[in-house]
Amino acid sequence: MSTAELLLGVIALSVFVMAAIQVGAIIAAVRVAKQVNERVDKLTSQIEQDIKPLLANVASITSEAAHAAAVASRQVDRADQLFGDVIARVDDTISTAQHLLKGPARNSMAILTGVQAAVSALKGMRESSRRRRTMGHAVDDEESLFIG
Repeated sequence: MSTAELLLGVIALSVFVMAAIQVGAIIAAVRVAKQVNERVDKLTSQIEQDIKPLLANVASITSEAAHAAAVASRQVDRADQLFGDVIARVDDTISTAQHLLKGPARNSMAILTGVQAAVSALKGMRESSRRRRTMGHAVDDEESLFIG
């Protein structure tokens, strides 16, 4: 065997070893990839199991929030209607009170005017009766002075 054949054998053996190492590395990479894939699948299913109750809770909370918003909206509508009714009733009450007070106020003014007229008439009658008395005494005095 010559050196060339020996070197050729060493090269062939080296290529065979390198090929075996590469095949081993590929097999190891495939096994690692399978294990990683299995772990990712397990992690994904675990996350899905953990998230499902959370999603159910979020859906429940969203539903309750929507219900609370609807109830609050109805309460605001009721309060608005109540305040509108109260304002309408207050306006009606004020209007009625004004009508009720205007009538008696007019009547009171009429009564006061009538009382003033009566008092003026009584004063006038008193003055006229005083004049008559003083004139009557004056006429009597003049008649007594008259000689005829």
